[in-house]
Amino acid sequence: MPERFITLFVNGEQYNLEVGERPWMVRTSHTLAYTLRESLELTGTKVGCNKGECGSCTVLIEGKPVLSCLTLTVECDQKKIITIEGLEDPQTGELDPLQQAFVQSGAFQCGFCTPGMILSVKALLDVNAAPVEEDVKEALSGHYCRCISHYHVLDAVSRVLKKAGE
Repeated sequence: MPERFITLFVNGEQYNLEVGERPWMVRTSHTLAYTLRESLELTGTKVGCNKGECGSCTVLIEGKPVLSCLTLTVECDQKKIITIEGLEDPQTGELDPLQQAFVQSGAFQCGFCTPGMILSVKALLDVNAAPVEEDVKEALSGHYCRCISHYHVLDAVSRVLKKAGE
C-alpha cells in the first residue's frame, strides 16, 4: 500500500504528516485528538470520554467546534485547526480575552473541560458578537463538567462582552 502525506494547519503552523502503519506515521484509524496530543504534542486538547459525549476534546476546524475524539486525522487534510494553544497572542504570549475572562471568573476548577468550553464559546463569538445567554448555553450544551456550575462560564462570557463593548 503506497504511503501518502496529509497537511494540517494547526494554530497557524503547517504540519505535513505521513500516513501509514509504521510507528512514526499517522494511521488511518488515528483520531485528531490522538494526533494533536501524541504526534504534535499539543496536550491542551483533552480526551475525557473518548465517545463524543463530554466535549472536552473540542477544537475548531475551519472555525467550527468539532469533537476531535470522533474525527479521523485523515479527514482533516488541508484543514485549518485551532486548539486552545492557538488562542494566545503569538507576539505577546498573552491569553485570549476569553481565556483571561475564564481565569478572572473562576470558570474552571480541574480545568479538564475548560479548553473545549472556551473553543466552543470562541466559535460562537466569532459569528455572533453579541450573543444572549441562551446562545451561550446552546454553544455549551455539548459540554459536561463535573466541577463547576456553568454560571461561572456565563460570567466569563459576560466579562468578554462588556470589555468588547467598552
